[in-house]
Amino acid sequence: MQEKSPQVRGLRLDPETRCLHYHGPTDIIAIKMKCCGLYYACKDCHIALAGHPIQVWRQSEWHQPVILCGACRNELSISQYLQCDARCPACHRAFNPACRHHHHFYFEAMPS
Repeated sequence: MQEKSPQVRGLRLDPETRCLHYHGPTDIIAIKMKCCGLYYACKDCHIALAGHPIQVWRQSEWHQPVILCGACRNELSISQYLQCDARCPACHRAFNPACRHHHHFYFEAMPS
């Protein structure tokens, strides 16, 4: 029996997890929020729908699968995602490299 893909929440979602806020061709990841354990298309969708603040994933938790490729539904750990060069290691679809500007909303900052 095939495992069911995680449900993704968001506003105006398409089948590859693009949403009202981020809907370019490479905007195909969803993030499991630490605060509620649910996948959201983006921080703005979480703010609009969840009713509670986002909590960041600590570095000690970066081994957990919390990133979902909207193209193939492969789950990546934060470490895998940060090292994948903006491309899904399973299906090779490109992720938006500009998402790195939003990492601080989701992931604890690396020490300098």
